Parts: sequence; C-alpha cells; structure tokens
Amino acid sequence: MGNIPPSGEVKTHPYAQGLCGSPRVGVGVCPTFSSGAVDLPVALSIGILAWNEETAIGPMLESLFGQSIFRHFAARGQRCEVICLANGCTDRTVSVANESFARVVRDHPDRAGISARTENLPAPGRNATWNRFIHEFSAPAAQFLCVMDADIIFNRPDTIALVVHALEVDSRLGGASDWPVKDVSLKPHPSLRERVSLATSDMTGNIVGRLNGMLYCLRAPIARNLYLPRDLGANDDGFFKAAICTNFFRAPLDPTRVVSVRAATHLYEPYVSFRDVLNNQKRQMIGQTTVHVIIDYLQRLPLEARTHLAHTLRQLDASDPDWLNRLVAAHLARVRYFWRLFPHLLTFRWTRYAELRGKQRLTHLPPTLAGMALTLVASWQAARFLRRGCSSFWPKTVRRTIQVLPQLNPK
Repeated sequence: MGNIPPSGEVKTHPYAQGLCGSPRVGVGVCPTFSSGAVDLPVALSIGILAWNEETAIGPMLESLFGQSIFRHFAARGQRCEVICLANGCTDRTVSVANESFARVVRDHPDRAGISARTENLPAPGRNATWNRFIHEFSAPAAQFLCVMDADIIFNRPDTIALVVHALEVDSRLGGASDWPVKDVSLKPHPSLRERVSLATSDMTGNIVGRLNGMLYCLRAPIARNLYLPRDLGANDDGFFKAAICTNFFRAPLDPTRVVSVRAATHLYEPYVSFRDVLNNQKRQMIGQTTVHVIIDYLQRLPLEARTHLAHTLRQLDASDPDWLNRLVAAHLARVRYFWRLFPHLLTFRWTRYAELRGKQRLTHLPPTLAGMALTLVASWQAARFLRRGCSSFWPKTVRRTIQVLPQLNPK
C-alpha cells in the first residue's frame, strides 16, 4: 500500500468491510483515499479492471486523473469514485494504484470531488470482477457506471466528460463509449503489420451502435439489470449491446440505443505479432459463439425472466454453474462445422469491406483477405476449444506501456 499523505484521509468504504472490519468474502484490505469527498453524492462510479498491470496502471491513472470530468462534477457538488478492481494480481498492481490514489487526494486540484480505492480480489476473472463492481462495489446512488481497462491511455482531457454528456442529453441512450485509437497510428512510418492493423480499424469504424469494450459508460439502472454468466467468453460488450438495444430482449433491435462518441478518444496498444493476433481472434470467436448461444436462449425465456435479467442470470449460475457450457455443447452438435459457429462468420469482414469506397477498396483488400484467413483458422481453434467443454480463454500477453500522452485527431 502506498504512503498515506498527511493532508488526506483514509476511510473504510461503508460497503467494503474486508479485513478492515467484519469479514467479507474474497476482498482484501481496501481503504478509501479521500479529501473529505465521501460526504458528496456519487454521480459517477469508475471501475478499472486490472490483472497484473503493474507497469500500465500508473500511466493509465495519471491520464485518468487528468480528465475534466472530475472538475465538472466537483463544480456541481458531486463526486466521482474510482475503484481499481485488482483481480488475481500477483505483481505490484495494488500498491502502484494505492500510491497513485494517495498522490491524488494530496495534490489534485479537484480532489474535493474524488474518492478512490482498490478492491484486491484474490481470484482472476473478468466476469466475476465486473459483476462485483456493478452489484457490490459501486456506490448505490451513482447515476452512471463506467468500466475501463487498466492498460489504456487518455489522450484528450474531455473523453469521459463527452461520453457521460452523451447519456445526459439523450435519455434514449442506455450506454455510450469512446473511440479507441491505436497508438501505432501516431508513427510516421508504421510497419507492414501495423498498417494492416490500422486498416482493420478503418473497416470497423462505420458499425452502427458500436460499444467499445475498453471503455464504456452505462446508466446505473440498466447496468444493474445486467449480469455476466461465469462461462460467457469475451465480447461482453456485444452481449451488453444486444441487451440494451432490445430493452433486455423484449423489443426489436434498435442499435441507436448505444453510441460511440467520435470526439472522445483513448490510446491503446494493438496486437501485431501473429501469435497475439491469432489468440485474440480465437478469443473473439469463442466470445461471439457464446454470446450468440446465450442470446438465442434468453430470447425464448418468459417475459418476467427477461425483465429481471440480472436476477435470472444470477440464479442460473447459482443453481447450475454449467448451464451455459451445456447450451454451447448442444449448439456445437447442431452446427457441426467450425465455420458455422455463429451467424455471418464467413461474411462479416466482406460486409465491412463492401462499405468502403474509392481507393480504400484497393488498399484494404489484402488486409481483408488476410483477416478472412485468420478468422477461419481462429474459428477452427475456437471450435476445438469449445468442444472440450472450455469457454474461458484469456491469454496474457507481454505488452509495452504507452508513455506518451499526445493530443490527436481520431483516426
């Protein structure tokens, strides 16, 4: 744990007793760093998902606390809480985060409207960590819940403010996200692999109702009617989009109920090595398959079960932990072939390619062909993986830390 500055207070979170008070299952010591802000109502709760991110979490938090959202809410007499959700970390993620939080409550110009703490969860797992943030750790009175990865960097000071503003001005929106920008786009002379990576971004830029899984913000009542089943693979953002855009599977799909704010951006490091790209594609194919299976199942449940979706999914996990794996196994038995894991597997890249115009249709044809080949290999691997009764695939990659915090136009 970082040193506690004399000008700030360290308080035990009222619903985080851990080792600080009466025992709570699966939570370590969790002080709240605050300069008296705990008396202000929480408007925004930010949860940072971190798994062994000791090199990335420091620069990420530095860029986060440079965001204008803290000033906006402090001026309204409201508070932003920041929670680092360290799950299964065996490195210095927790201590680095606490050191950063201690500096914030001592030095930040808007510290009166900030509280921050780390939840140290012993077991790794994105889904369980997300569920605990939404349903247990976040302030019950928060209007908006924001979830982000621990290895991104904000390159604009108003990114989160713009995302929250989108929700504030349009009551139809259930969720909003920013626009991710690959850090290699800043290079004057990117490598061939990096140019291919950038080309794939160009082809996903026009997707309507896109929700970016690296950073998104949901209205609290909507978020708290969502729950991630234990065996739901990657693409949780796809599951959220489907639930939000169908009013919890009770209405036709309306992709305009979520939005990516183009003026709001962050930087991230893309996968460029063949092994990392293939593993990421395999993870995406596993995730899209499980999301397809669970959506098909939920759409056929009684209206009451869909209306109270979080309760329904929590009860399914509690009563039969393997329920989703059995649904996936039955789905694989029906479709038989790996290229039929989910609808449009063979066509989604070509659909995006067809939307390109002019010179892009020529320059982006090789990346599309390469991406299609990669999708087929990754789908074959995903099918083999799923047939073994597995769904959790989160390979950890060694990635450099983005140190430069530039201002740029989104690409």
